[in-house]
Amino acid sequence: MKTNIEYTASTVPTQFVSVNGTSFAYRRFGNKAGLPLVHLQHFTGTMENWDPKVLDALAQDREIIIFNNRGIASTGGETPDSIAAIAQDAVAFIDALGLKKIDLLGFSMGGMVAQQLTLDRPELINKLILLGTAPRGGHEIDDFTPEVWAIFAKEFPSEYEILLETLFSPTPTSQQAAHEFLKRVKDGRTENRDSKISEQVAPAQSAAIKGWANINPGDYTYLKAIKQPVFVLTGHNDIIFPTVNSFLLQQNLPDAQLIIYPDSNHGAQYQFPELFVKQLTAFLEGIK
Repeated sequence: MKTNIEYTASTVPTQFVSVNGTSFAYRRFGNKAGLPLVHLQHFTGTMENWDPKVLDALAQDREIIIFNNRGIASTGGETPDSIAAIAQDAVAFIDALGLKKIDLLGFSMGGMVAQQLTLDRPELINKLILLGTAPRGGHEIDDFTPEVWAIFAKEFPSEYEILLETLFSPTPTSQQAAHEFLKRVKDGRTENRDSKISEQVAPAQSAAIKGWANINPGDYTYLKAIKQPVFVLTGHNDIIFPTVNSFLLQQNLPDAQLIIYPDSNHGAQYQFPELFVKQLTAFLEGIK
């Protein structure tokens, strides 16, 4: 049964909580029935990079929590340069909210943080969602390809237009979905938008990803310790973290399912938002 929700992703106020003396910015809204779904963001992303269409659809059945980790946009402090440290800050934030059990979603670099967090605090995590990400020591994640670096080197009208190329494929159908997504993230929230990230963020997070890539390359035995049900999703041609990495996750996690969307890139869930929400909801509700 759908519930009247007080706020949407575009209207929910930003709140702040003190985490070990640092002010963390977050937004929390949706149906309070069931477990909260905590989101971990991608490389250099802020709260404004989450798709409001996806958040609002998920919020009909569960509480949604998005936040900026240490050093990101409106959260204080400096961004750590390791996945382990980023995960420690995320755990401290979750503890500061008094949460004892959650479902956890990690996108891209956030998926790496989500794996580490689940290993560190398995009793906290009910189910795990890994989108467009890679295992520790994964396949060709040590550095971006020349194709990706060429995209990063371009000048774009704003920090959002780069997402047309990094999250979506160059096909007409994917680019149509890309422009619809871009309009949602740029225009959905008109007041009290998040601040921009500092110049310190990208180098620190790049070092964190590189460190993750260089831990026992090709050895995925650590994944056996993640006993929770896991939902893994990727695009047909993920240029940021190659698609095969999601297959490696599914093959090495004890209880994981894998979905690969066609004609799609790193942000496959935003190209097919309705389908994604339907499939993720089925997973979270335990429908086989």
